[in-house]
Amino acid sequence: MKVLTVTGYKPMELNIFKENDPKIAFVKAAITKKLIGFIEEGLEWVLVSGQMGVEMWTAEVVLDLKEEYEINLAIIPPFENQESRWPEELQMKYQELTMVADFYQPMYQGDYRGPFQFVAKNKWLIDKSDGCLLLLDEEHPGSNRYFHEEARQATKDYAIYLITPFDLDEVVEEIRMSDPENWG
Repeated sequence: MKVLTVTGYKPMELNIFKENDPKIAFVKAAITKKLIGFIEEGLEWVLVSGQMGVEMWTAEVVLDLKEEYEINLAIIPPFENQESRWPEELQMKYQELTMVADFYQPMYQGDYRGPFQFVAKNKWLIDKSDGCLLLLDEEHPGSNRYFHEEARQATKDYAIYLITPFDLDEVVEEIRMSDPENWG
């Protein structure tokens, strides 16, 4: 697999409302763990649409991994100015990420015009990637369910990898056990 799309929940779908929420570190650790495995097997590109939450955290993870690995980041939002209604702190972070990504190109010129842009984005990301990694609790899907459904209907051999609540629990435990203070 050379190209992987990553998506998942928006922060509010995970009850995360501040950029310094400790849960973000656990999500990023789970993404990092999965991506390193893929990179070591030949992954070259990570694609995201840049939506807030899992996709922006993934972009940050990829940029960190670039220090050690040959990996590229592409941000392909469904339209220009997708961040215009986000909190100012997230708008700034998004704009920084688009400037340092290896590739950035909105699918549609201009602002939001309709849900068809999200449908087209999902189809395009699936078409251009060999597989996807989704942070997904199948019992409680959020907005990521649309991408998941589209991925499952792909007409090509398309790998779907999940980060589940169990995977997150495992990462939390690994991080907890890496601290000698918890060895009592």
